[in-house]
Amino acid sequence: MRVLVTGGAGFIGGAVVRRLLADSGTIVFNLDKLGYASDLTGIQQQLVGSVAERHVLQQVNLVDAETTVAAVQQADPDLVLHLAAESHVDRSIAGPEEFLASNVSGTFNLLQAVRKHWEALPRERQEQFRFHHISTDEVFGSLGKSGRFSETTPYDPRSPYSASKAASDHFVNAWHHTYGLPVVLTNCSNNYGPWQFPEKLIPVVILKALAGEPIPLYGDGANVRDWLFVEDHVDALLLAATKGKLGHSYCVGGHGERTNKQVVETICTVLDQLRPQGAPHAGLITLVADRPGHDRRYAINASRISSELGWQPRHGLEQGLEATVRWYLSNLDWCQAVLQQAGYSGGRLG
Repeated sequence: MRVLVTGGAGFIGGAVVRRLLADSGTIVFNLDKLGYASDLTGIQQQLVGSVAERHVLQQVNLVDAETTVAAVQQADPDLVLHLAAESHVDRSIAGPEEFLASNVSGTFNLLQAVRKHWEALPRERQEQFRFHHISTDEVFGSLGKSGRFSETTPYDPRSPYSASKAASDHFVNAWHHTYGLPVVLTNCSNNYGPWQFPEKLIPVVILKALAGEPIPLYGDGANVRDWLFVEDHVDALLLAATKGKLGHSYCVGGHGERTNKQVVETICTVLDQLRPQGAPHAGLITLVADRPGHDRRYAINASRISSELGWQPRHGLEQGLEATVRWYLSNLDWCQAVLQQAGYSGGRLG
């Protein structure tokens, strides 16, 4: 089987590539523009012996339609997992043009290239082919104190990032209904875990606390997210990609609904145990001005993917956070290297 993974040098995409290389005999074409948040370290650690022959890196920006077509032709895929996206909300506030180009135009170019490829396949391969588009729960907007997002929740994006992802979702659905392209969509909650670029909340908190610096917490810290351990997300993605119903979407959440303040305090408690010389780390928590248009609450109803495909998260939030903190403590050199390469000092963005 030949699998094309876009954004395969990113956080979630990298986890997918590592799983495919470790647990299957597939040939993986890893398409990534190798931007500021891309990193191949975790994948390169697996490229030993025959595994290296099953990984093909394609340095391609999906904004370039011509090179996108060439990459799809080279990969000749049976399955496409589309994860490539600009994903940081704060960066989308400061520079929305990049999100429009990457998430909307890039997805359009990929859909066109993949449709051309799919239409030219022999009937047997054509019937087995799938395009899996990976999106976010942020397309649904903000919840009140009750309720959860589901596959029937109306779209109501509130940030340039979520608006660009909503547009890409609509394009994917349109290519299914108009051209018959066999697609599956998933909308996930906030991911966390090893190898996440250190500009997202959880690695920022860990690194700030270790450095004894103020830990920034937006607004009153009461914004709620449904946290999903990245390896549990990979389980869901591979299930949906291979067994999901064509034309359907699946919401994926980790049953980890917590306020941002609760998440930060949990990380501080873990650090108090593992690095007690800085305890109590919670004393570093500092409230800062809120993000513009900051959605108040996200939560996922994952009953469809659980009932149809049998998926359940394997990690509780406290267990996953402890594993994540331990990983970062063991990989501080990697953190410093990628931060230096990206020119990011850990300050607020957007």
